[in-house]
Amino acid sequence: MKDWSAEAQCSPFTPKFDLNMDEVHICPNDTVEFQTTFVPPQSGGMEINMENNNISVYPTVYIAPADSYEYDTVAAALDILLHSEELSSALSKIRAGMTVGIKANLVSALAPDKAATTHPELICALVRRLRERGANVIIGDSPGGLYTEAFLNHVYNSTGMVAAVEAGAVLNDDFGQADAVFGGAAVLKTFTYTSWLDKCDFIINFSKLKSHGMMGMSAAAKNMFGVIPGTMKPEYHFRFPNMPDFSNMLVDIDEYFADKTLLCIVDAIEGMEGNGPTKGTPRHIGVLAACTSPHVLDVVCAKLISLECDSVPTLLAARQRRLIPDSADGVGVCICGEGSLDGYAVKDYKNIAVRHGMLFDSHGKWISSVLRRLLESRPVLQGKDCVGCGKCRDICPSKAITIRDKKAIIDRSLCIKCFCCQEFCPTGAMKVHRTLIAKMLVK
Repeated sequence: MKDWSAEAQCSPFTPKFDLNMDEVHICPNDTVEFQTTFVPPQSGGMEINMENNNISVYPTVYIAPADSYEYDTVAAALDILLHSEELSSALSKIRAGMTVGIKANLVSALAPDKAATTHPELICALVRRLRERGANVIIGDSPGGLYTEAFLNHVYNSTGMVAAVEAGAVLNDDFGQADAVFGGAAVLKTFTYTSWLDKCDFIINFSKLKSHGMMGMSAAAKNMFGVIPGTMKPEYHFRFPNMPDFSNMLVDIDEYFADKTLLCIVDAIEGMEGNGPTKGTPRHIGVLAACTSPHVLDVVCAKLISLECDSVPTLLAARQRRLIPDSADGVGVCICGEGSLDGYAVKDYKNIAVRHGMLFDSHGKWISSVLRRLLESRPVLQGKDCVGCGKCRDICPSKAITIRDKKAIIDRSLCIKCFCCQEFCPTGAMKVHRTLIAKMLVK
């Protein structure tokens, strides 16, 4: 492990074991079979399964403090992360002339101060570091809406991404699509993605930490849903209306691009709480975090906003697939600076309790039906804020919304509770409604 001296407090284990045999070195994500006795390290970053005689080793999450989006501040924090042992090793794969795609979170045409998108100063700092390595850089995403030049240019301008061009990047202008076949998927055996990614030798997943109406939290794993062309996203909600399937679909996308994704970074300087992921309120957290695994990174992101891993469906799906440890304590964290993970966690962060669909499937049909009625969240209209624009109607995958007298009407018999209407309502009129019993059980 690199010695950060006074600049870092690292809790990940050193991947080296004394096994009454020659020394064994273990790389992150490796599984090592053993037939002897050993003494494991005392810190996090691994999980031992004695029944199956294997050790699961997980990558380290690195955290660097950053108080603001002033360029020198974010550039310094980013440099600390990129010079950490595991992340610098990942970046060493980049050779001059290669193309690196930065998959930013550009969910909507919102200004950076709304805390809905990856901040442009961070993107600019990363672009400059990649250009110093001789890489060509493309920045891209496919927000909800038309995947066209006119729409994306509007998003690029609104989110401040045009500044990255001066830093040496190219904003994606390839609006083609490609088809994928993924034999190793849990549910997403075939899918369509934005073909600009095929031009990239590597991908850096640069997400934004936010609350999310459907998934509880939007961070690294959820960010890769942006590879699905905008107008197709509602189709995937309709294709996977069941929460476990939808969560596994998101994990499948991450795993399909895993070999090409060098590292994942999350912008958690200003997060979004409340009615996320687009109409919530900015909330200061004050850190950047990075890891080579989106799922392991999301475990720490959940801690930062005081959200239990069991409240994030993608983390439940990742745990079932052994992509994260059974306990959040099994994740190694390195604080590159002063402070601690608990110290940076926002204790009163306003999170959204997601519907409990992941828990319902283990019960019988009748009990599951009752539990859903009692506990499931659903989108509701706050009428005074609705302007009757029809955005929710147009994006609804199940065609459950109509506009009457300039107000949105939801047909509950058709609603699949995907919360697309809540996510993309331009006025924030659609809210996540929790039942009274759900509020009493989970405050």
